[in-house]
Amino acid sequence: MEKINVTKTHLPDREKYKIYIDRIFDSGWLTNNGQLVQELEKKLCNYLGVENLLLVTNGTMALQIAYKALGIQNEAITTPFSFVATTSSLVWEGINPVFADIDKYTLNINPDKIQERISRRTSAIVPVHVFGNACEIEKIQKIASENHLKVIFDAAHAFGVKYKNQSILNYGDASILSFHSTKVFHTIEGGAIVFKDKTIYNKAKLMINFGIPDYDKISELGINCKMNEFQAAMGLCVLEDINNILFKRKEFYEVYREAFSHKPQLQLQTLNEMGSYNYAYFPIVFESESKLMEIKNILNAAGIYPRRYFYPSLENLAYLKSNQVTPVSDSVSLRILCLPLYEGLNNNIQEKIIKIIRTNI
Repeated sequence: MEKINVTKTHLPDREKYKIYIDRIFDSGWLTNNGQLVQELEKKLCNYLGVENLLLVTNGTMALQIAYKALGIQNEAITTPFSFVATTSSLVWEGINPVFADIDKYTLNINPDKIQERISRRTSAIVPVHVFGNACEIEKIQKIASENHLKVIFDAAHAFGVKYKNQSILNYGDASILSFHSTKVFHTIEGGAIVFKDKTIYNKAKLMINFGIPDYDKISELGINCKMNEFQAAMGLCVLEDINNILFKRKEFYEVYREAFSHKPQLQLQTLNEMGSYNYAYFPIVFESESKLMEIKNILNAAGIYPRRYFYPSLENLAYLKSNQVTPVSDSVSLRILCLPLYEGLNNNIQEKIIKIIRTNI
C-alpha cells in the first residue's frame, strides 16, 4: 500500500538538476557565497518583489540571525500556535517567549492580546503567518510603533504570498522564510531573511560567515550558516517549476474547500482578504480531540497520514517551565489536522480522504 503523507517533496527533472551540479563540479566552488547562491538570491528578489534578501542554511537559523542582527533581547511576544522553531529559536538565543493567544478563526496571533503582554523587558513581536495566512499586519505594526518594538515576521509558510498587492515579506523589520523540503518552495534545507534596512542586511551578511568581510580580517561576532551550492542548485530548479506547483496545489486545495465548507462539524481557516494564498496547507478543526483521533486512525489504517499541525500548543513545552495560559491555542491545537496536499496528489486518493472524513464526522 502506498503511504500518503501530509506532503511530498517536489523533485525537479533530474537532468535539469544535473546541469547545475555540473556547473558546481566545473567551477569547484561549493560554498562561501558561490555563483549559484548569488544567482538564486537575485532570482528570488525578482520573483518575490523584495530587496535585501539573504540566503541561509535553514529557516531556524534565519530567525536566530534576524534576532541577533536586530539586537533582540530579554523578551519577545509571539504565538503559541506554530512549529516549535518559532519558540525554540528565541529560547536558544536567550530570549524569553511571551505568548499572546490566537484568533480561533484565522489561527494567527490575536493583536488584541499582544498589548496586555508587553512589559518593560519586551523588545520585539514575532508573529507567524500561520499556514501562509497573512496576519493583521497593520494592527501589529501600530502596537510595535507605539511601544518602540521590532517586528520579525515568521513567514516560513508564506512563500510567494502577497499582502495588499506587494510581497508580504516587505513588512516588519525583517521576515524569514523556510526552504525545507516540505515547503512549497525548497532548497532541500535552507531559508532566507528579508531585511527592511540595508545596513542591517549588510551586518547580517557578515554574521552568517563568522563575521569575516575579507581575507585576514574579522570585523564582528559571527557564526556559520551559509547556504551551499547544492542547496542553491535545487532552489534554482524548483523556482523554474514554481508556477506549476502552485497551480496544481490550488486545484487540490479548492476541492477540499468545496467538500468541507458547509459542514458545521468542521471549522476551516478564515483567510485574510487583503492577502493572497499559496495553498501550502489544508487544515481542518474538529469539534473534539476524540473525533480528530477517531478519523486520524481510520485514515492511517487506509495508508493516509495527515499531521497534527500544530500540536502541542507551545506554551506547554516542558523546557519553558512557565505558567502561561493561552486557551484558544490550546483548544485548537488539540483539534486540528492538516490533510495531504501537494501537486502530485492523486485525485482518487483525495476523494477517498474526503469520503472518510465526511462519512465519520
